Amino acid sequence: MSTEIHPLEIHDLTVAYHKRPVLYGIDLVVPRGSLIGIVGPNGAGKSTLIKTIMGQVPANSGWVKIFGKPFSKVVSRVGYVPQRESVDWDFPVNVMDVVLMGRYGRLGLMRRPTKEDKKIALACLEKVKMLPYANRQISNLSGGQQQRVFLARALAQESDLYFMDEPFAGVDAATESAIIEILHDLRKKGKTILVVHHDLPTARKYFDKLLLLNMRVVAFGPTEEVFTYDILQKTYGGRLTILSEVADAVGEVHPSSDQRE
Repeated sequence: MSTEIHPLEIHDLTVAYHKRPVLYGIDLVVPRGSLIGIVGPNGAGKSTLIKTIMGQVPANSGWVKIFGKPFSKVVSRVGYVPQRESVDWDFPVNVMDVVLMGRYGRLGLMRRPTKEDKKIALACLEKVKMLPYANRQISNLSGGQQQRVFLARALAQESDLYFMDEPFAGVDAATESAIIEILHDLRKKGKTILVVHHDLPTARKYFDKLLLLNMRVVAFGPTEEVFTYDILQKTYGGRLTILSEVADAVGEVHPSSDQRE
């Protein structure tokens, strides 16, 4: 019997909102050093899955272990980039303060950041090419710049497991390229990253593994094995519109016009 402790294990996880099931019987074992895209239709439970793993949404049944322990015991080992829409961008705080928030899990709430913490925060801003904006109010940045800052905050946590909820949504091409480069660098360092992603044409290029989710786990595995027309159809059902670039990506015949929905 294997005794390996995985970054993330989920068993029989079920979640419901107002008695309406959102996730059913999720079973998942995530290996170390993986860059995983979570894809599925709207309402599939992608964001709910991440929030439940992190204890933000209660589970109705099942359990989650991070490095063999409950999330509350390993908070400092987990980094998180939320959806931009969930953030109050009018809160009066500057870029440097936001990135330093990533250090609080290691500091504790009552300790002030040290010179070393500030050095790490500045290095993270440099990595996402936002160092010149360190003293800028977060509300005065573009959407792409705000996303870079939140990525810098996650990097400042120096975590082993990262969750990112649609980090590419609403950003420019340069920011998207910068983010994926950083994610690949994290994976090379042995970090494990799970990313909610909505763009199928880029999913195959960006991730070495995919979790196809539609309230249940439809498939999970290496991208080249699970990114197929049949599995995508099972995941999206009638809501799947096969664009030409997706058809090219899966290497299958583009459905005729009378087959499309």
